[in-house]
Amino acid sequence: MAAALFAVIAQALFAAGLLAAAPLNRPSNRFLALLMLAIALWLLDGFFRVSGLYGQAANLYFSPIYYSLGFGPLLYFYVRSLTNRGFRWRGRYGLHFGPVLAQAGLYWWLRFQPYAVRNDFWQHVHRPFTYRVEFIGTWVSLMVYLWLSMRWLRRYSRWLEDNFSEVSRLRLRWLRWLLLLLAVVSGQWLVELVLREIFGLYYTYDYSTELLGVVVFVIGVVGLRQADMRAVRFEPEPDDAAARPGAEPPAAAPLLPPAAAATAVVAAEAAAAPGESAGPAPKSAAPAGPDPRVVERIRRALADDRLYQNPTLTLAELAAHTGLPPRLISFTVNAGFGRSFNDLVNGYRVAEVQRRLAAPDARRFTLLGIAFESGFNSKTTFNRIFKQMTGVAPREFQGQ
Repeated sequence: MAAALFAVIAQALFAAGLLAAAPLNRPSNRFLALLMLAIALWLLDGFFRVSGLYGQAANLYFSPIYYSLGFGPLLYFYVRSLTNRGFRWRGRYGLHFGPVLAQAGLYWWLRFQPYAVRNDFWQHVHRPFTYRVEFIGTWVSLMVYLWLSMRWLRRYSRWLEDNFSEVSRLRLRWLRWLLLLLAVVSGQWLVELVLREIFGLYYTYDYSTELLGVVVFVIGVVGLRQADMRAVRFEPEPDDAAARPGAEPPAAAPLLPPAAAATAVVAAEAAAAPGESAGPAPKSAAPAGPDPRVVERIRRALADDRLYQNPTLTLAELAAHTGLPPRLISFTVNAGFGRSFNDLVNGYRVAEVQRRLAAPDARRFTLLGIAFESGFNSKTTFNRIFKQMTGVAPREFQGQ
């Protein structure tokens, strides 16, 4: 057990160093490197315990290796900075790290105290009071920041569908699994908390050290292989969830969106007149319909100019091509076309694949070649989206 813990700690420190020096996703990688370092130091306590070093060198007690109150904030700011290239540190963010700074300050102060002082502190303060505050505080902190991180990722997923036509490498599914794994660790800590506080059992059914070892190993593996997130600038607004229409697009809708979608109801942006401030519309005012000219410009850009053939097309690129504000395009696509940007663009791509497969010379080309020329850049993504929109796999459709 001691040898395995030592190997995990060494791997964590090595991976943290690589992450801190990695050129891609630099701000987020530094948060992740600090998280790995904090977990590795926590594991060092377990290594000292299972290896018997605490019994051989009592001076190791109260070593300044405890930064567990930083687990949650570091994870949360890693998620925020990873999903926003424009992330900048602000002074108020430091409030999130107040508890871990107090935790670090306590241990560094004790480090320079005589052994008699540390022993007295252990007997009369730490074991009956501060240990509980630290342990329970770590659990509460991690649960709160796990919830904040999951909420952030849910909003990010919705935003991703409205801004990118290719999202397979940007979904961050591995990060969701990591959060789930940390939730399991939190559950184990809750078991330990109950055993210690109610039944007085210390280090009985204690598996959090092993689970954290798995977590830090996973972080080291997937953190170094994460996608390039430089194109992502997710900055949610308080009402971003309300901006999306409630209607879901049809599951099987491969054909080009009809121009009649222009009659659908949409909450379009209204520009204030010079010298006037834009205020809320009267409650009795009927919602504005989508501007048919906006719908037509979007349709022409995708259908006539074939922008959908760009495998990495983004909402910002469509806005630059049409000269329309991104928010206006987003509202029009969501409500006017009844789809997310991702579904709309992939609808054109699927329709192009269908058209080409129905052509007399379709046998001259491979299915994957047709998919790539239609705007897909991944076989897995093509198969998934085609079946999602048509109800059949591409091979089955080709054989019809």
